[in-house]
Amino acid sequence: MNVSEELRSLLGRRAIQLIALAGLLVWVAKVAVDWKYCVRDPDVWWHLKVGDWIIEHSAVPHNGIFSRTALDRPWVAYSWGFEVLLSRAYHWFGLMGLGLFGVLLTLAIAYAEFWSLRRLSGCFWEAWLLAICSLYPFLFKLMPRPVFVSILLYMVLLTVLLEANRSGRAKSLYWLPIIFLVWANIHIQFVYGLFVLGLFVVCQLALRWAERINVAPAALSLASLPAKPLALIFGACVVATFIGPYSYHLYQVVFLYSKAKYPYEIIIELQPLSFRIGNHFVQLLLTAAGFSAVAWRKKLDLFKLALMIAASFLAFRTVRDCWFVSITAAAFIADFPAPEFKRVQGESLAEGGVLLATVAFFLFLLSRNFGFNELSLDQTVSSQFPVDAANYMRHNPLPAPLYNDLGWGGFLIWYMPQFPVAIDGRNDLYGDELDRIFYKAQNGLAYKNDPYLFQSGCVLLSKAYPLATLLRFHPRFVLVYEDPIAVVYARR
Repeated sequence: MNVSEELRSLLGRRAIQLIALAGLLVWVAKVAVDWKYCVRDPDVWWHLKVGDWIIEHSAVPHNGIFSRTALDRPWVAYSWGFEVLLSRAYHWFGLMGLGLFGVLLTLAIAYAEFWSLRRLSGCFWEAWLLAICSLYPFLFKLMPRPVFVSILLYMVLLTVLLEANRSGRAKSLYWLPIIFLVWANIHIQFVYGLFVLGLFVVCQLALRWAERINVAPAALSLASLPAKPLALIFGACVVATFIGPYSYHLYQVVFLYSKAKYPYEIIIELQPLSFRIGNHFVQLLLTAAGFSAVAWRKKLDLFKLALMIAASFLAFRTVRDCWFVSITAAAFIADFPAPEFKRVQGESLAEGGVLLATVAFFLFLLSRNFGFNELSLDQTVSSQFPVDAANYMRHNPLPAPLYNDLGWGGFLIWYMPQFPVAIDGRNDLYGDELDRIFYKAQNGLAYKNDPYLFQSGCVLLSKAYPLATLLRFHPRFVLVYEDPIAVVYARR
């Protein structure tokens, strides 16, 4: 037996494969535990408070709760399902519950991507390497927010569509309405999934129509699924998205987001790729490889080509959508299935138990070594957010209303609910006009024309913003508190 045969035999051993998979998941857990993104996210706090509100009132909000400037505006808590889960995690386990919620969600993304690629390719090592390449551009550039659930469900959706297209059987798609029912009640990007499913159905119907009138291009692959079941499945999925406390109002939110412009100018994750970090170049290479995989086949798959174009447009337009093209490209690269006799099966129940126990054990060790505990998470929160300044305001009553900067609004909603915030991260609530006023003011531009600032009784700002310095010299305000990260002013 030569060296290559020995290596092939070694890599084919189940134990080695399970060790490699465990290693991938442990690496993801290590980064998630070390970086503590779960409590650094400025938006997680208002999600948490909204979840508390829903539990307390046994209802979902329909207006801008927690805000003094947009209280009467209509607002849809479109991630209410996620927010309830987040609320229970914190209620039961405190900051550790919040932290573990984020870590486990991140691990779920990593495993789901591997699962998807292994099902499509039938090859363990191809799926393992592709999972690393596809996760690298986005997994640790996004916070564990509701979008992570969209990513998970998109992986499932795309896998099911590609397998159905390959097998020619529509039965595996019958349970998609259940996915969309869950998806629509957890995150607004269910519309991405609905778009992909609609694109798949349209391409299949177009190819079948072209066959019927004998104009189907020879270079395109033929339709593989019957038209009527596909149309019914898509219709059922659309109907499923209306089942929930907000019904059709979710689509009004989508419309509002489509009109928004200013957040795309000021929020880094909503801006195009800068190609100043390695992740962006990996995404570019992965996208090129995805297009190559689509073109490599003898006959061009219309759905794959159209989806790669759409995913590329969205992912290179905003950093936050980089996952869309990374997952899509990796799936199309993997969709060259190995022969049935060479396909690797998923983990057995016993193997899954061993894998779970191994990852849990190393997660425990990582938590101890990286200070992932209640005290450390509390210190992380205090270093990122104005905990001490808020405590000062609790013990030294100041006149209302509160004026705050955009970045800390979400945290103040949760930590200091007695002061309704002036602004927070709910861009769909405030709209371009209010976002523009507050962003310019906190950066020292036209702050004298900000009516909300001069109506306020107290001001809590990050010292990083120019407005925090400018107010030191303004006759209407007096500095009453200062620490390394925050300042508090009171109206004279």
